[in-house]
Amino acid sequence: MLFDDTYLTIAAPSEGIFKDRGSKFIGFAYPVESEEEIRQRLQELRKEHFNARHHCYAYRLGADKLQYRINDDGEPSGTAGRPIYNQLLSKDLSNIMVVVVRYFGGTLLGVPGLINAYKNATLEAIAQAEIIEKIVYDLYRIDFGYLQMNEVMKVIKEKGLEVRSQQFDLQCSMEIAIRKKRITETVDSLSKTEGLTLSFLRTL
Repeated sequence: MLFDDTYLTIAAPSEGIFKDRGSKFIGFAYPVESEEEIRQRLQELRKEHFNARHHCYAYRLGADKLQYRINDDGEPSGTAGRPIYNQLLSKDLSNIMVVVVRYFGGTLLGVPGLINAYKNATLEAIAQAEIIEKIVYDLYRIDFGYLQMNEVMKVIKEKGLEVRSQQFDLQCSMEIAIRKKRITETVDSLSKTEGLTLSFLRTL
């Protein structure tokens, strides 16, 4: 195992506001699972807040937390995206994006002021969110003969596996979700069933 099979994220979108010398910084935090979803969220926010001066953001994806991006959207380098991202790191969150929308108030805040504003808008948004722990599962398809049904159901019950879909005929198939850190022991148990084939579909 390269990483634990649980990670922290937020349960639902949330927002928070930070103000400094006339400028308003609105932080929007979203639970996200793909870059496609991130693009959609950004598009919606840019439409909704088209009068805002900047839409700066950072995101972090995956249970291994290795995929991330930082964007200053025209603010001086390192003053917006990085402070947002640092808060995701300090709270150890993943599958999350925070966008901070800035309405300029006419007074320049300088580098320390900007860093502070983007950091605090992010913290405000996260503070309004419910932080939850998620478990990483792998989805597998199993194919087996009808006569093997009892053996298969016994393993499913013993291991507490979640059946996502099933089809019973002379040849049966099921899609089952297996917790990441229990893959080896579960696959070993299922493999003992004669004629059963197991195919990995995707990580959930």
